[in-house]
Amino acid sequence: MRVLVVEDARPLAEILAEGLRDQGMAVDVAHDGLAAAAKLDLNAYDVVVLDRDLPGIHGDVICQMITERDDRAMVLMLTAAGSPGDRVSGLSLGADDYLAKPFHFPELVLRVHALARRRPFARARTLRAAGIELDPVRRTVTRDSRRLDLSVKEFALLEALLRAGPRFLSTEDLLEQVWDENADPFTNTVTVTIGRLRRKLGSPSIITTTPGVGYRIADAADEA
Repeated sequence: MRVLVVEDARPLAEILAEGLRDQGMAVDVAHDGLAAAAKLDLNAYDVVVLDRDLPGIHGDVICQMITERDDRAMVLMLTAAGSPGDRVSGLSLGADDYLAKPFHFPELVLRVHALARRRPFARARTLRAAGIELDPVRRTVTRDSRRLDLSVKEFALLEALLRAGPRFLSTEDLLEQVWDENADPFTNTVTVTIGRLRRKLGSPSIITTTPGVGYRIADAADEA
C-alpha cells in the first residue's frame, strides 16, 4: 500500500510516516499543498492522510483535486478542527474519513487500512495464491497452514506480488509500491528481499523471475 502524508507540522509528519512504514506501508511526505499537488501528479496513492489547514494550497483544495481524478486515492482528513460542523464540511468536500487531532495512532492505522479496502476495485481483504493466505489487516501470512514470520518489507513485498496476481512486477514497480520515492533505483534491496522471502516461503518455490521483466507469484505447476 502506498500512502501520502500531507502535514505541515514536520515533527508530526515524520512520526506519522515512520509509524506507517513500520506497518509495512510505502509512505511519501509533503509539508505543504504545492508539494502535495506535485507528488499526486507523479505517483499513484491508495490513501492520502491530509491535514486540512495547509500553506501553499489549502487542504480543502487538495481534497477536491483528489476526488476529481478517475483513479482517485481515498482521503483521510486529519485536522485540529474536530467539531461536528467541521466534520460535515470536510466530508462534503469529498473526504472519505475525518479524524480530529489529537488522535490515537492505532486508530489511524485501522482507518487507513479500512479506506484502502473501500477504494474502488480494491481486492478482497485476504489474499490467496499457491497455498499462501495473507491478511493485510491482521498482518498474518501462512503457507499450507504454516504460519510464516516475515519482516515488514518481506510482508509488503509478498502482498504486492499477490495483489498483482499472475502479472509480473518489475524491480521499479516493487520499489515504488513497497518502498517509497526515496528508494535508490540502483539498489539491490529488491533482489536481497526476494531472496529472503523465497527462503522463508520454502519449497517448492513460487516466486518466479524473468530477467528484464520482473517477478510474479506462480503455482509450482506453472514453473515446470
